Amino acid sequence: MDESTTPTVEMSLAALSEAVGRASQDLSAVRSTLDLARADIAARNTSLGRDVVREAERAIDHLRRADEALRDVLKDLATRD
Repeated sequence: MDESTTPTVEMSLAALSEAVGRASQDLSAVRSTLDLARADIAARNTSLGRDVVREAERAIDHLRRADEALRDVLKDLATRD
C-alpha cells in the first residue's frame, strides 16, 4: 500500500470517534426498544423462541469484544509519548 492510501492515526481516530458516536445513538435506541419488549413480555407473561436467546448472546459477545478493543485503544493512547 502506498503512502497516500494509508490512513493516518488522526484519520483512524476520527473514523473511530464517528463510529462510536453512531453506535452510541444506535445502542440507546436499541436499549429503549429492549426495555419496552421486556415490559411487554412480562405483562403478557409470554415467551420467545430460543433464537432470540441465541441472538442476544451473540450480540453480548460482539459488544464485549468491541468493549475490549476500545479499551485497548484507550490504553494505547494513554501510554503515548
